[in-house]
Amino acid sequence: MFRKIDQTRTADAAIQQIEELILSGVLRPGDRLPAERDLSGELDVSRPVLREALKTLEQRGLLSSRQGGGTFVADVIGPIFSEAVVALIGRHPSATSDYLEFRKDIEAVAAGHAAERASQTDHKILTEIIGQMDSAHAAGDHQREAELDVGLHQAIGEAAHNVILLHSLRSCYRLLTNGVFFNRQRLDHHPTAHTVVLAQHKEIVAHIIAGDAQAASEASRQHIAFVSQALIEAEEAQARKLVADQRHQQRQNSVPAPTKPRSVKASSS
Repeated sequence: MFRKIDQTRTADAAIQQIEELILSGVLRPGDRLPAERDLSGELDVSRPVLREALKTLEQRGLLSSRQGGGTFVADVIGPIFSEAVVALIGRHPSATSDYLEFRKDIEAVAAGHAAERASQTDHKILTEIIGQMDSAHAAGDHQREAELDVGLHQAIGEAAHNVILLHSLRSCYRLLTNGVFFNRQRLDHHPTAHTVVLAQHKEIVAHIIAGDAQAASEASRQHIAFVSQALIEAEEAQARKLVADQRHQQRQNSVPAPTKPRSVKASSS
């Protein structure tokens, strides 16, 4: 990941290299940097120079250090909305459709750029994630599928090789991961959603690998459109089930207890 600094082995040169790794998304929030001795060796700078660089990066809010725990990449993404707006959205689920509409547009752009710019390594990453999604789907592990879903879309954003798009998408997916708009597990109530979504992910990746930007963008749009409709159908199905369960419970509660049959006295002959 790190490369030796060829010329002036200054703190500024070390700062620039680490900043570039954070900006390009190679170093992610929460990633731990190598130990000071190892990192100074990889950069080929003295430890005092490295300490100066790390201190500057920490002052800039890009790194954070933990006593006895090492140095980590700070939460450079941050929330896309303030806590107040997030809470407001949480109280008004109607914002979900706007969120999905936004994702449909921005992810279509990302998929198109990925088809045009992705490297062989990007292709390998996308293919590996699809393989993991296949395994999770076969095992019926919907929680793992949900995690990989976010991971795949992030990888597509990375393959687009646009740092503004990359960090915008990461912030956008944080809301998805936190369940601010919806929880992907709600799709469990849809009879075919998991199978269709997997097939759609495979189609998007196939178009990216083929270098077909238009097809990749359209497949991405169709994917989000399906998710949006599937969520509506899943909610409707869940609502119907809830009403049916309530009716069934009420019927059980209202059934009168069986009465004992009257005894018939025998008549004398």
